[in-house]
Amino acid sequence: QVQLVESGGGLVQGGGSLSLSCVASGIIFSIGAMGWYRQAPGKQRELVATITSGGNSNYADSVKGRFTISRDNAKKMVYLQMNSLKPEDTAVYYCNAEIQLRSFYTSRGYWGQGTQVTVSS
Repeated sequence: QVQLVESGGGLVQGGGSLSLSCVASGIIFSIGAMGWYRQAPGKQRELVATITSGGNSNYADSVKGRFTISRDNAKKMVYLQMNSLKPEDTAVYYCNAEIQLRSFYTSRGYWGQGTQVTVSS
């Protein structure tokens, strides 16, 4: 059974920093793109940042220049460094990964359970 487990959320003052981590576990043949999404109360889940297995990253305009996504393929981990946090960054942050369980399987997306990030003004 594949699992994605996030950690590192919490409460921080505006202008502060937080770092999120996500680790994939289970029997995994390969991991493609990994990413972070967030969902604020009453809003749809939105993309924050993604990174390919080769290290190419993509960011939402709202976080460009403030957030940095990275990954460690050997450890099956993805990270999100969040700097200059704003109250509007408050949301539940979810890890996502495209995972192939076997060489002959099709990749599919998996989600973590989410971690709360709260930024006070």
